[in-house]
Amino acid sequence: MHGGRREEDFSETADLDHAASEYAIAWMVSDTSHRYLLRDDLIRRLIPFADRLASRYRERTEPLDDIRQAARLGLVKAVDRYNPERGSFTAFAFVTINGEVKRHFRDRTWSVHVNRRLQDLSMEVGHATAELTQALSRTPTAPEIARHLKVDEHDVRNAHMCAAGRTPMSLNTQLGDDGRELGDLIGKSDSTLESVADRLALEELVRELPPEIQRMIIMRFHGNRTQSQIATEFGISQMHVSRLLRRGLAWLRTALLSDSPPSWHQVHEYLEPETMKVQLRKTDTSIDVRVGGDIDADTADRLSRRLQSAISLAVEQGQQGQQGRLGVDLTRVLNIDTTGAAVLRDARISASRSQVTMTIIGLPPHLESILAGDEPPTTTLMHP
Repeated sequence: MHGGRREEDFSETADLDHAASEYAIAWMVSDTSHRYLLRDDLIRRLIPFADRLASRYRERTEPLDDIRQAARLGLVKAVDRYNPERGSFTAFAFVTINGEVKRHFRDRTWSVHVNRRLQDLSMEVGHATAELTQALSRTPTAPEIARHLKVDEHDVRNAHMCAAGRTPMSLNTQLGDDGRELGDLIGKSDSTLESVADRLALEELVRELPPEIQRMIIMRFHGNRTQSQIATEFGISQMHVSRLLRRGLAWLRTALLSDSPPSWHQVHEYLEPETMKVQLRKTDTSIDVRVGGDIDADTADRLSRRLQSAISLAVEQGQQGQQGRLGVDLTRVLNIDTTGAAVLRDARISASRSQVTMTIIGLPPHLESILAGDEPPTTTLMHP
């Protein structure tokens, strides 16, 4: 039977060589148009030969149709490059087709791009592993494979990693009957992912601050420096550092919440304690007070005096037969500390005792509880 198979192979080889020789002779005596017809006819006759060579790789993970396509492409190249003076067509076609199939596996079947040297080494490592496994009756180690191939052990490990990149497992691969998938074991949800956009926006806005404010914020929140340490570094008081940090953070909050962030210079005047603006306006029906800036220990006394003056004007309106009304607009206030909240609370009590209806607009929600205790009906808190 073995001898019969060799006779079959020899017969097929002789037929292929005969057909190729006839093609070469006819090609030399034909015109251009007829040559194309001869070429196409020979390729169609030899397609079964290319498919049989491709079937040798049917056990690979690559689809057989793709392997056949690569083999047929090799057949076309063999026909176009064949020269009868160089020997048997069958031998030449065999080498050309197998080379094209191997090139297909090397260049088209890797899911991850790997350089040529590692691809070749990966194949050598695979063959060496099979040989050593048979010789040692166990799986060889990386150092043993490296000694066998006379290469560096690190290259062997890289070749193993590259081999895994040829056909990586899908993240949807089922791990058991409980429904778990491979992707469930890789990584975890990032709770900070949603804040990435805000962090990037904040990074851009920090650059709009004055250099000294930027440096203070970095020292405080990235360097974990205390306000006393920052004050020593800048040669200023701790209170001044606290004030500058508060102003910088207040501006950042305003800029983050604005579609078109104001420049530092546009709001800086409202952040300086000595230039805090308290605008008082008298109308026919009420006394309106608009406040801008920080309400803190540095500005509380001045605000208290202005509010008391406004309450007095509202009382005068009440003595003229009108209802005394006082409106306080805090929508342009960037920060209110507990001292500032105490000033507003005292003004509320004073207005209540003077029978003046007081309306506060823009009070932060976290401070409403300070003014809500025993709140008289003559005080109204409104949100802008």
